[in-house]
Amino acid sequence: MPVDVIWFKKDLRVRDHQPLIEAAKSCNNLLFLFLVEPERLELEDTDHIHIEWELDNAEELAKSLAAIGGHLHIKFENAIRALQSFHEEFEIGRIFSHQETGNSWSYQRDLQVKEWCNLNKVEWLEFPTNGVIRGLTDRDLWKKKRDSRMRIELLEPPNLESRSVPNPDIFDRTSIGLNPRKLSFNREPGESAAATRLADFLGHEAKNFQWGISSPVNAVKFGSGLSPYLTVGAISMRRVVQTTNDRIHEIRTKPDIVSDAKMWLKSLASFRKRLAWRCHFIQKLEMESDLDLVAQNKIIDSNLNRVMDEERFIRWKTGTTGWPFLDACMRQLASTGWINFRMRAMIMSAASYNLWLPWRDAGCHLAKQFIDYEPGIHWSQVGMQSGTTGINTIRAYSMTKQGKDQDPEGDYIRKWIPELSMVPTKYIHEPWKMPIEVQENVSCLIDTQYPSPIVDEVTSRKEGVNRSYAARSTKESRTQSKLVLQKHGSRTRPRKRKAKKDKSVQQKLF
Repeated sequence: MPVDVIWFKKDLRVRDHQPLIEAAKSCNNLLFLFLVEPERLELEDTDHIHIEWELDNAEELAKSLAAIGGHLHIKFENAIRALQSFHEEFEIGRIFSHQETGNSWSYQRDLQVKEWCNLNKVEWLEFPTNGVIRGLTDRDLWKKKRDSRMRIELLEPPNLESRSVPNPDIFDRTSIGLNPRKLSFNREPGESAAATRLADFLGHEAKNFQWGISSPVNAVKFGSGLSPYLTVGAISMRRVVQTTNDRIHEIRTKPDIVSDAKMWLKSLASFRKRLAWRCHFIQKLEMESDLDLVAQNKIIDSNLNRVMDEERFIRWKTGTTGWPFLDACMRQLASTGWINFRMRAMIMSAASYNLWLPWRDAGCHLAKQFIDYEPGIHWSQVGMQSGTTGINTIRAYSMTKQGKDQDPEGDYIRKWIPELSMVPTKYIHEPWKMPIEVQENVSCLIDTQYPSPIVDEVTSRKEGVNRSYAARSTKESRTQSKLVLQKHGSRTRPRKRKAKKDKSVQQKLF
């Protein structure tokens, strides 16, 4: 009997999974497939921690499938070769999967799979996922369609009635040469863990979400922690949105069940808005599949003419720039695989404006650091923070200001930079200003135990901003920016802001 293949990609769950529901209606036997494709291990934006996290969640998916009568086949193989092998053994009738909005490599891979399906007369049924709308040419109808999709009733997993093709093989991940860096923060994988995390967040931490997410310390305590699960699809965006809406409704109708209902509702509204932003940014990559390779405004990117400086790049990557707060953020990210959104923007801003590093080199390094690397969000943000879209305000972050705002006593800096552990608070954000006798007393000699700033922060930022405004001021770049705005720009009305008098230094210091 022919088989229908359910190809799990970035949707490692059994609940709210339309391809699984539709495939269960088939008369054919069902083959559940998850692939680790060898080509991915060679990509510039893929790290072994990504593959390890996916496999952790795939193994939990295998347990969930077993509970409803399914068997998951985990293969380390090229997609075409894997499908061809199963086709020769079983004869594939149809392939069921969710649409995937990944990097340019996955886009090309899907084109190749589509060609294989056509040649072999295999029907490939792809179903919408998250808030990404395939086939749009502009943003005029996106929000309406996205919000409508979020209201669709959640789907429960089917009973597979023992029609699943057994898998006699046990996947051995050590056989594929996987060697991920050891992260200091371990996350429990799987759909159940994702649901538990969502419930805990909405029941406890969400009250402080709005004010807590700007700090790299407080964001760990009061952030949702859902991004790694959303990235691999261990939980659906629709489920998160609907569960959040239920919590908002509960507090509105029964405000006495929580303390400070007003604060709860503000934070939950902020969280819900960020869920929409997530879909908004991924939609950009859906509409322009090579944003990980080419800047949205190619003319601005060319005008900027950023050239790789290996010393600056290495010091930025290793958290040895001499700017304590930035270095602490880079070291936290390398250690835990995660840092909050605002600090991600600051990190990219420093690379772009202070250090004048090429956006793609910086972006690929950061992609490999994030356990929750989502190409649509990541490359959209890289473009925004590097000033290569032409439609976004130039956001030039002051690392020193951010440090003083988010870590006034320097405890976060001391945690992640032990070289500075004894530095007095007076100097913790600018240790190069310590008198030599203080440096000796606290065992932190500048340029010996800890480096002086790689460049002057204020001067380099101002120069970078001015060069960026010059790059986007040409007639050709402005024309291109209008096209970018037409295709990718948000259709919500921006808040009115007072005009700046001196455009040469027009920048927002965060």
